[in-house]
Amino acid sequence: MIKRLLTLLNRRFFMPQISSVINQVQASQHAITAMLTALESIILGKPKACRLALACLLAQGHLLIEDLPGMGKTTLAHALAATLGLRYQRTQFTNDLLPADIVGFSIFDKETKRFKLHKGPIFNQVVLADEINRASPKTQSALLEAMAEHQVSIDGITYELPEPFFVIATQNPLFHAGTYPLPESQLDRFMMRLSLGFPDINAEKKMLLNATERTQQTPSGDNAERAVIITEQALRVMQNVVTQIHVSNEVIDYIIALSHVSRRAYTQQGSQQSDLEINCKPLSPRASKALLQAAKAMAFIDSRDYVLPDDVQAVFYAVCQHRLEIHPNQQLARSSTNNNSLANQVLNSVDVINPLFY
Repeated sequence: MIKRLLTLLNRRFFMPQISSVINQVQASQHAITAMLTALESIILGKPKACRLALACLLAQGHLLIEDLPGMGKTTLAHALAATLGLRYQRTQFTNDLLPADIVGFSIFDKETKRFKLHKGPIFNQVVLADEINRASPKTQSALLEAMAEHQVSIDGITYELPEPFFVIATQNPLFHAGTYPLPESQLDRFMMRLSLGFPDINAEKKMLLNATERTQQTPSGDNAERAVIITEQALRVMQNVVTQIHVSNEVIDYIIALSHVSRRAYTQQGSQQSDLEINCKPLSPRASKALLQAAKAMAFIDSRDYVLPDDVQAVFYAVCQHRLEIHPNQQLARSSTNNNSLANQVLNSVDVINPLFY
């Protein structure tokens, strides 16, 4: 589909007439390349997942990584946080974890005769919520205000969280014992949901060889692998440049068409007049905005100051799969494969050249 588009329309069709950020985009490419190289050296054989994870953070979104145990979810989260050079802390979510264990609590100080705030791990710049769906819904909801407003309320007092602020969460598939489904309102706060999947034979062989060699190295050798690559100041600059990436009206129309296909399919479910055989939830305006931001970040990673339909398609699955997911009662099991199928149906229902005439 994209090849057909590029045959009919030159890329200049999507480019801005006057570029004000191209120099800044190109100046950041060395750091972007180094970041991707570092991530891909840790998460072997998953370059696409590494690119999407970096795009999510550059777009100032929160990231959810879902997969089976032992697939590298926590490793990817740690690698992202460590190479960004931000203050971070990992919290292991369990069924007995309380909201106060995340946001913090006030305790009375006998010496000063005042209540003193003991900040929780949420006050870090990067929060690693490991196995988030093992905690109760009440504890999960403690993250909602922080993710949406970048602030928390403790004993009626609102505290601002440090900037930049990211939540990188991992979760096990829902059919695993001891898991609680994330509320839809919280799922929607995650810009992307990724699944790493099993590595191929060559990647797994290299991983085992590296593990053998690493046991013979000093601890400093392993730390060098996760050295800080993008500083906090550099990250802020990159995020600002991403917001200035040019988006043509044609790309905007394409994003709108994708959202409206899901909404039309949702409203026509069960109707005999339905012309779409897609059983999915509708994409909200927040989803459209997230899709646009993620596409800008992907263009930035590819050293462009303008967005192509390719960028929208590259991030569509990660941004929309958890938003299109149908109700658990309407399917035997919730899985990334099923969601990808839904996302693929939505993509195939919209023509890139004439998106509003789907």
